[in-house]
Amino acid sequence: MSDRFFLDTNIFAYTFDSASARKAALAGRLIHDALDSHKGVISFQVVHEFFNLALRKFRHPMSIAQAEQYLATVFRPLLTVHSSAALCSEALRLHGQGGLSWYDALIVSAAQASGCDVLFSEDLQHGRKFGKLQIKNPFL
Repeated sequence: MSDRFFLDTNIFAYTFDSASARKAALAGRLIHDALDSHKGVISFQVVHEFFNLALRKFRHPMSIAQAEQYLATVFRPLLTVHSSAALCSEALRLHGQGGLSWYDALIVSAAQASGCDVLFSEDLQHGRKFGKLQIKNPFL
């Protein structure tokens, strides 16, 4: 079994949510563990979704300089899954057979492609398994 784990976009977003201190602290610990252990993984989709939120929808949107710093220090070390035809093909299969939204299917496909055993996400059903990949909601 691999000890690599995948972090969904909501984990990063919660670290900037002052309305939910508990979730922000838990999310911060997960990101810290991901960076320190070199076992955390994200895909380009996580980066895209996060910056869509951070630059436009956060209560205090990130500046371009802040976003560039976050990209360099947080996302680059974790970004190991790149888009590919194979990843999209697997996501299509998951979307068709697993009843997942297209974007959730892309996240699950990326987590599987990276060899992760765990996908931390608040958006997917806690405990659900996709092969050896298990969904865990860290906020329960």
